[in-house]
Amino acid sequence: MSEVKTNVMRILEKQKIPYKHYCYEGTGAVNGVEVAAALNEDANRVFKTLVTVSKSRHYYVFMIPVAEELNLKKAAAAVKEKDVEMLKQKELLPLTGYIHGGCSPIGMKKQFPTVVHASAQDYETIIYSAGKVGYQVETSLADLQKVINCATADIIMP
Repeated sequence: MSEVKTNVMRILEKQKIPYKHYCYEGTGAVNGVEVAAALNEDANRVFKTLVTVSKSRHYYVFMIPVAEELNLKKAAAAVKEKDVEMLKQKELLPLTGYIHGGCSPIGMKKQFPTVVHASAQDYETIIYSAGKVGYQVETSLADLQKVINCATADIIMP
């Protein structure tokens, strides 16, 4: 298989951010928990990227461990909104440039306020989408914060 380099990897390299990359193409993994298993990684360290929209049409990005569910009330509170809802799947590509299952917090068409679940602080590195289905990158949270402006908060269901 030829070496695939995603836009996310190019951005990380341009900013001299060290990263590891993974390919799980052909494993049949479709959801985040299956991806973590295919990578033989702890699902608490593998994060999914979710895009939401508020009533005032502001967009927000949330990163949570793949086995968890976003708590929309906590998420809204984290970005000082009354409420947020998940972006409709058909709106994802035109808004972010990414398709469902390949959405990365890095390299979106426009940078939206981003909140990473606080548990990311418990790990030396976290793994998240490299911007293409079948590919993941691993960086430290501190390095991710050098590339995109992101906060941390408790944003998952209890």
